[in-house]
Amino acid sequence: MKTRITELLGIEYPILQGGMAWIAESTLASAVSNGGGAGIIAGGSAPIDYLREQIRKAKTLTDKPFGVNIMLMSPNADDLAQLVVDEKVAFVTTGAGNPAKYINSWKENGIKVIPVVSTVNLARRMERSGADAIIAEGTESGGHIGDNTTMCLVPQVVDAVSVPVIAAGGIADGRGVAASFMLGAEGVQVGTRFLASDEVQINPVYKELVIKAKDTDHIVTGFYTGHPCRNIKTKFSKKLQTFERDGGTPEEFEKITIGSLRKAVQDGNIEEGTFLCGAIAGMINDVKPCADIVKDMFSQAEKLLKLN
Repeated sequence: MKTRITELLGIEYPILQGGMAWIAESTLASAVSNGGGAGIIAGGSAPIDYLREQIRKAKTLTDKPFGVNIMLMSPNADDLAQLVVDEKVAFVTTGAGNPAKYINSWKENGIKVIPVVSTVNLARRMERSGADAIIAEGTESGGHIGDNTTMCLVPQVVDAVSVPVIAAGGIADGRGVAASFMLGAEGVQVGTRFLASDEVQINPVYKELVIKAKDTDHIVTGFYTGHPCRNIKTKFSKKLQTFERDGGTPEEFEKITIGSLRKAVQDGNIEEGTFLCGAIAGMINDVKPCADIVKDMFSQAEKLLKLN
């Protein structure tokens, strides 16, 4: 399945692993890249020394291309933007802002730029700024989300830009890949499916929650405070939703949730942890190596699209 995305990134399968904060580190990223996709290390707000270490570790684990995700609202975004240049990362994905001020430097250093967008207008702006491709992410995704669904957003972005589009949100098997291609996408970004992989470095409690999730076991918090975020439904996440609905302020909400993602990923803390997860978790019921996940998805997709 060759597309402009496989050509752009030099990968076998047109799939990117989502840049999930506290989750997407060198072990996971290298496993996805070794499996034929494009792994991603999450920048988030992690210390630059740690991120440099993760990038260098990934280089020892794979000789395939991998990228780094930069959340542009992070206080260390400027430092991370320079770090990826210094470490000669293959590509960068960005979210939570406009990467325009970094794009020239990245492209001058051979780094491909792939912003994540949730609206058509932002996709157009990113193309004008020099983006090499666009990730159109629907509200089905885990973590911070926009309003539009993948089904509606992807074809509109495809029609609006000339660079290749990568679909994200609610994709966990070959059917999702095939559907994305029918909508005009030339690749997919997948996050939640890799939460149930052998290589992902998360607490076993987190992985078990994903495996046991039903179709209704996801919830959006942060809606009333202006930063909606999709999680696995737990007592804590339901408590947060009720707190917001009953008039809790953004400041109070932030105080309650600070450190909650780390508590989920590292500690498996059900009482205080935020377990980010997409709406597709209900159809994930097994744990496999990343390479098998990638291969199985595209084997199924190729059959559905009658490419083999």
